[in-house]
Amino acid sequence: MQLAKHWRLKGSRYRLEGARHPHTGAICFPRPADAAEWEAVPLSGQGVVESFAAAGKAADGFADDAVMALVRLAEGPIITAQLTDVALDEVKIDMPVEMVTRKLRDLGPEGLIVYGYKFRPLLVER
Repeated sequence: MQLAKHWRLKGSRYRLEGARHPHTGAICFPRPADAAEWEAVPLSGQGVVESFAAAGKAADGFADDAVMALVRLAEGPIITAQLTDVALDEVKIDMPVEMVTRKLRDLGPEGLIVYGYKFRPLLVER
């Protein structure tokens, strides 16, 4: 990944920043490429697991035992994300989750470490 591309994506990667259409109110994530008229909107990072699967053989830089999920955010968009801090046998459909910033990969000798969003089970106080 090039450094310039990394910085262009920082809003969505670090702040889970989506976009709202000014006329329809539709919210999307990530921000559309042709988003001139869309306004930036911070997303809460709260959501629920819609579907999930274990990654059999992950891409270079990712753990082979990663759990990937479709997460429906409280604001409506569904995004694909890795789950963290949870074992596959503990994941359930409709499980509440929250976004956390975690290391995604290390790009080697150049020294660029890429961080981004993952989701973990939402700790509910009793």
